[in-house]
Amino acid sequence: MRASSRFAAGLALAGAFLTGVDAIQTVTRSGRYLYTADGNRFYIKGVAYQEQGAVVASTSNPFLEPSTFIDPLSDGTACTRDLPYLQQLGVNTIRAYSVNSSLNHDSCMQTFSNAGIYTIIDLSLPGNGSMDRNAPTWTTNLLDLYIETIDVFSKYNNVLAYNVGNEVVIQPNGTAAATFIKAAARDVKAYLNSIKSSALVGYASIDAPATLLDPLANYLSCDPSGSNSGATAIDLFGLNNYEWCGNSTFEAAYAGVEGDFAGYNVAAYFSEYGCITSTPRLWTEVGALFSSQMSPVWSGGVAFSYFPATSAQGQFGMVTISSDGSTVTTSSDFTNLQTQYAAASPPNSPLQSGAGAASYPSCPQQNSSWLASTTLPPTPNYAACQCLENNLSCQFTPSTNNYTAIVGALLDYACTLIGQSGGSCAAISSNGATGQYGAVSECDPTIMLSYVMSDYYIATGANAQSCSFGGNGTVNSKAPSSASAANAAASSCLASASGTSVPTLPAGAPSPAGSSSSSGGGSSSSPNAASVVLADARTLTGMGVLVAVGIASGLWTIA
Repeated sequence: MRASSRFAAGLALAGAFLTGVDAIQTVTRSGRYLYTADGNRFYIKGVAYQEQGAVVASTSNPFLEPSTFIDPLSDGTACTRDLPYLQQLGVNTIRAYSVNSSLNHDSCMQTFSNAGIYTIIDLSLPGNGSMDRNAPTWTTNLLDLYIETIDVFSKYNNVLAYNVGNEVVIQPNGTAAATFIKAAARDVKAYLNSIKSSALVGYASIDAPATLLDPLANYLSCDPSGSNSGATAIDLFGLNNYEWCGNSTFEAAYAGVEGDFAGYNVAAYFSEYGCITSTPRLWTEVGALFSSQMSPVWSGGVAFSYFPATSAQGQFGMVTISSDGSTVTTSSDFTNLQTQYAAASPPNSPLQSGAGAASYPSCPQQNSSWLASTTLPPTPNYAACQCLENNLSCQFTPSTNNYTAIVGALLDYACTLIGQSGGSCAAISSNGATGQYGAVSECDPTIMLSYVMSDYYIATGANAQSCSFGGNGTVNSKAPSSASAANAAASSCLASASGTSVPTLPAGAPSPAGSSSSSGGGSSSSPNAASVVLADARTLTGMGVLVAVGIASGLWTIA
């Protein structure tokens, strides 16, 4: 067991800054492999670097996923404290699962860059800042959240990749969600290209049977157009794999997944690994993962986790931090991983010139266990959605700041009323299995709610009480008064909202990572404070109800 002081960490930081800003090389993908700018093969020798937020155990949270987060890259003092230990581990990459784009990350990112440490940054946030695997959507506020984060981190030279999702697809009956992941990858890649960023686009998958894992991996790297285009394909597939437990063997733990990915077309790595059924962890899987046996398929991995983390499988973590945050104490897990990483020496092959050109095969066919359509949702259009909102007759004006708790319930209630009247909520529904996406389904859920509230308001003869919804709606006196005029205005707004385009973060758009709600938010003045679920309704619960509402019959409905 060892401990360090702030003084020792400060000396390490001072030494790191002497190496200069440009010490780290750009990493790019050639075919299915990663290479540094000097042409050497790059392997991710990483560790998960995220203090765990609050975890609420419940039947609806079987994976014990946190509901809050602590931005690990916003506290320069903590990053300085941890740098000597990351260097002792010998890591070249850290994975951060949640970051707050309203905070300053200069100190941490510069510290890690100068030390030759890259970052893999997940773009989603806990709860309402990520795709709901049970009711997936791809909407303006999720896209803006992702772009806002990319904008903040685009000035740093050590961002290796951005993940557009983590374990969104976990069961065969939820595979239609992959259409939304692929749309997110498409739009993030287009945005990165537009700002000339070399960062890769990734996804981290749950470990699953080959019947699910194979089509998921192939779908995310395929080309629906059949023209060998990578426009909708990820660059980096991550597998959260915990198959190697104790002192296992390649044949027992990895032979199957090695064969499954033998012919994969983009780079792949273990986005998490480190089984905890037997402690202390020996980390002998490192020798296999970085061997000539596995290097033709895999580009390294990220050991889980530097900080303590509770999960359904048990307690992870390699270090403990003192209550005042000043010192680090390591465990046997840390020492064992340090030894294994030091011994890892993967082959520098194939040469970049022999890596082959990028190829993007056709997509997996739909069947009973693979539901994802190759027709993707459009690029969410913020301007079109704002135009629509301005012309809606009844607007959602919540009576509480914490309105994420009521948006889903109000949507279900409003759609039930419309359905009882013979109408439909098809305009706000998305179906990744059929490839059908309502004209308003790309908008912020609050705008979707204003839309269905307006639908009901007009259907009931513009009765002001029909716009109330428990005091959460207000009649828009500037909106068109008739159903035909309202439909014409809405259609005009949404005319440019179909298809794909290069996303931009619109001027005046609300900061996706900040919140001034009474329940807290991402703009806390404490850089290491836990940020609660954001209060701008990035995703919805209960969207499945919306799809089931009846077919339109005469009410104001945009098909």
